[in-house]
Amino acid sequence: MALHSRADPGYIGKSMFALLLLAASIHTDFLGGSLGKIEWVTPVHARCAVEGESDQDGRNRQANWYYFRVDGARDQELTLDLVDLVGEYNFRPGSHAVTKDTHPVYSYDGRHWRHFDAIEWDDQEVRLRLRFSPAQDTVWIAHVPPYTNDHLSLLINDVANHPHFQREAAGRTVEGREMLLLTVTDPQVPPQEKKVVWLMFRQHSWETGSSWAGEGALRFLLSDAPEAARMRRGAIFKIFPMADPDGVARGGVRFNAHGYDLNRNWDAVDAKLMPEIAAQRQAVLDWVDSKRPVHLFLSLHNTETSEYLEGPAEYRELADRLRKMLVEMTTFHPTRAEPRDAASSTTPEKPGRRSVNQGLHHDRRIPAMLMEQMVTFNTKLGRRPTIQDRLDFGAGLVRAIWRTLTDTE
Repeated sequence: MALHSRADPGYIGKSMFALLLLAASIHTDFLGGSLGKIEWVTPVHARCAVEGESDQDGRNRQANWYYFRVDGARDQELTLDLVDLVGEYNFRPGSHAVTKDTHPVYSYDGRHWRHFDAIEWDDQEVRLRLRFSPAQDTVWIAHVPPYTNDHLSLLINDVANHPHFQREAAGRTVEGREMLLLTVTDPQVPPQEKKVVWLMFRQHSWETGSSWAGEGALRFLLSDAPEAARMRRGAIFKIFPMADPDGVARGGVRFNAHGYDLNRNWDAVDAKLMPEIAAQRQAVLDWVDSKRPVHLFLSLHNTETSEYLEGPAEYRELADRLRKMLVEMTTFHPTRAEPRDAASSTTPEKPGRRSVNQGLHHDRRIPAMLMEQMVTFNTKLGRRPTIQDRLDFGAGLVRAIWRTLTDTE
């Protein structure tokens, strides 16, 4: 993470140097911060390259994440251009996640976030421009509201003493961070009488909305709500709350420290190169191989372009029920008419492309599904989703899953 400032006498005239020492500077020297090269066009206009990430082969560059802080620009009319946005997705060159629909968020305290009401989009250059005058000396800007490892630590501390909560480490990341596995259930009820649900959040580090939803899910499950108590008595929830803590810490996009996509290598697991996948996969397989059931596995993701649920054709009826409950009980607004068959996105000719849901179904016939939520305009909400919307969705998600697995209609 770096500090970028205009106050550099190496590229400005010395006559202006003293003045610019008092001008704005751009920082990424904090958890999750990320930005590429900064070019100051004028004292109030900067071109900010989005750093992005590529995979282990230097392919599939993604520029979905930027998160930086501007200091010393109060009441100045700033122009910030976000550039270098084009990469490739699934080996398709020319794609870019930042578009005219992805309005950045800003905050004056690093906790409360709002979307920019207006942006300027240049489709020819592929550039997003912000024009604004900060109302305070410091303003944070990000693609979507950040959720860092510190947020997760605060959450765990809040719920650590709940009698129906347990935490363990399924393994460690490339950089040695714990791969947390959380369990929520009422231990007074025998496990044989319970439904078993596995949830996974934040496989890709830029997808912060999944973490906010994960927090909402956990807080509801451990709440005093009568329905939550019934769910704890009737189900075991196994939760991976942060599947890529290394990437989240460094402000990454979707690859681990060795460049491996943590949702694209479930058919080519290498414990040294991708210990995150190896640890999570082994935890699930150990559970199943000890003759314990999995009634549903779900990994939650974010995207800018579509919203859908996918699962194996073998469990189409279950996917249909879950989709129906999500539509009825949450802000889920699918952009596809039906749940997608997970096999349709498999590329068997190229090993290392199988996703978590495809991998777990292939290995043990687990009813494993994946859900995408858009970060852009939500038609049910009538706005772009906020942190509170994601928290509420998390609570609704586990309620919808419970209904899906227990309703007999």
